[in-house]
Amino acid sequence: MQFAIPIITVLYGTFLALLPKMAIHLQITLNRYINWKMEPISMEKEVFKTHITGGLVALCGIISLILILLQSP
Repeated sequence: MQFAIPIITVLYGTFLALLPKMAIHLQITLNRYINWKMEPISMEKEVFKTHITGGLVALCGIISLILILLQSP
């Protein structure tokens, strides 16, 4: 169970880093269902920031996995 959250974090971060436009459009679509209209001011900047954030999230997940592996007997 202790591996579940870091693995999900790595997968989610990888998704954001590799497919930032899809992630942004998914968020926009999901928010329409709760009656919210979202659109970035600059799609180019939003894609870049989502790409970078995804990479950082994946890196944090990898670091967590390494720390868990180093602590296990």
